[in-house]
Amino acid sequence: MGAIETSEIPVDVAARHAQTLGDAPRIAPLKQAEMGADDLALCIAIRESVGVFEHSRIPDYMLTMIKHPELFRCQMEMGTVLFQGRIGARERELAVLRVGYLTRAPYEWGQHVAIAKRYGLSDEEVERVTRGSAAAGWSAHEAAILRGVEELLGDQCISDAIWAALAQSWDEAQLIEFPMMIGQYVATAYLQNSLRIALEGENTGLIRR
Repeated sequence: MGAIETSEIPVDVAARHAQTLGDAPRIAPLKQAEMGADDLALCIAIRESVGVFEHSRIPDYMLTMIKHPELFRCQMEMGTVLFQGRIGARERELAVLRVGYLTRAPYEWGQHVAIAKRYGLSDEEVERVTRGSAAAGWSAHEAAILRGVEELLGDQCISDAIWAALAQSWDEAQLIEFPMMIGQYVATAYLQNSLRIALEGENTGLIRR
């Protein structure tokens, strides 16, 4: 099949928002007051790992996922591993944004625009992510990260050429982490899109830059 190209994924933002956000979530989130102390502590740990230190309002996504406590805990713990992982924060967010755009995931894209900017991506770079690995301006390593995402989503495998390019900068642990990280955020996009998790705060979905 080969890698996904941006031209193969037309994004009609209004239609996609209608499809993946709808009029209301498919599963109502739990009320924050109903959360257990351990679950609240885990949510706070995850939020602080991405630079958020205000916890008076836990996001609806977390309050929805807690309805499946076992899955919620596993997903949050994997999120902690990845945010404290071997791949640098800027590189991680570059990859996650490409996942969010190619899966046309309003919640994931919008949330990670804000996170990516906290780790140094500019407005112009966020916009450039929508054009993918072939866009002018990326370093060779950044282009390889974006291309790796495109190959994983398009062919479910990283090519020899991109693996070799990534291996010039990453060690074996980082190379192991990369496809696992992409899979985690693809799964998250599937879940958020299908449950129609509502956008919150400054998250404007796929139009956010």
